[in-house]
Amino acid sequence: MKSFLPILLLLIFSACRKDKADYTPTPYQLKIPSHFPDMLIPSDNPMTMEGVELGRYLFYEKQLSADNSMSCASCHMPQHSFSDSSQFSKGIDGLFGNRQSMALINLGWEDYFFWDGRKTTLEKQIIEPVINPIEMHQSWKDAIHKLNADVTYRNRFFKAFGEEGVDSIKAAKAIAQFIRTMISSESKFDVMYKFENNMALTATEQSILATIDIDEWAGYDLFKSLNGADCFHCHNGPLMRVKKFSNNGLDATFTDLGRGAITQNPEDNGKFKVTTLRNIAFTAPYMHDGRFATLDAVIEHYSSGIHMSPTIDPKIEYANQGGVQLDAQEKYLLKKFLLTLSDYNFITNPSFKDPN
Repeated sequence: MKSFLPILLLLIFSACRKDKADYTPTPYQLKIPSHFPDMLIPSDNPMTMEGVELGRYLFYEKQLSADNSMSCASCHMPQHSFSDSSQFSKGIDGLFGNRQSMALINLGWEDYFFWDGRKTTLEKQIIEPVINPIEMHQSWKDAIHKLNADVTYRNRFFKAFGEEGVDSIKAAKAIAQFIRTMISSESKFDVMYKFENNMALTATEQSILATIDIDEWAGYDLFKSLNGADCFHCHNGPLMRVKKFSNNGLDATFTDLGRGAITQNPEDNGKFKVTTLRNIAFTAPYMHDGRFATLDAVIEHYSSGIHMSPTIDPKIEYANQGGVQLDAQEKYLLKKFLLTLSDYNFITNPSFKDPN
């Protein structure tokens, strides 16, 4: 009889034991615009419905800052195409950075992050602002402790990754998933690009095409002209940028080495990441240090304000004469085109707004 006792106890224990729940996250079907290249999703961070949802909550979560006053969205505001309208963003301790907050737009196609490209994945970039002493100024250990104390967050993390546990790696992965959904592709420019490349237009795009006026087309021609505004070397294709770091003639001497501080290569001094021109009307002020308050000031810089230096981008072909020397009409036309890059559906998309 005694020999059956352990088996009996095991059966009773098994009957009473509460099994751990299983959950399989739902794959997220990312919609890539027809005129865009494919987006490469990291194999160690596949996109899921639950992951994107968690990332959206975390993007607006102020508990990621030490005093619970600041979230990612504090410096990346929807109405400014997820950038900051201030020249420099202010952290929780009242300290300011020395670079303008970059717009979060179509980042799923990027290979380098921050103005100096010091991070090579979106996931690695996301880790930094939380621990940065002039930004959110909090250890990830403390941030995770706060999130882990919230049963709702514990459940969201479980559903997003199909396993228990809340940590910084998962948090960064979830935010990265959310940011990869932030695709802008519904501006007038998109219709112009598809039309000139003989791509099929939807009925909505056909109606938009009819509203594009002669000045906007003329501005686009000027934008692409080597003897005009000559912008096309650094800003082209559906993403409206090339993957490079460039010294665009802001200074003759550098107070910020940019890419050079990362690579320690003097030939990179004064070079910064070439950013997209999409939604440029929403992302003032401009340049890595936010020195230009208006789009007109940016146009004037490339027209007459270029400064020569040893690392000046050779693609700025008229640098030695201060710029492309546009006249008033050309400046007007160029600005008309740049405004066609505005995607109002992007900045008002309910899927990108605070879920709270």
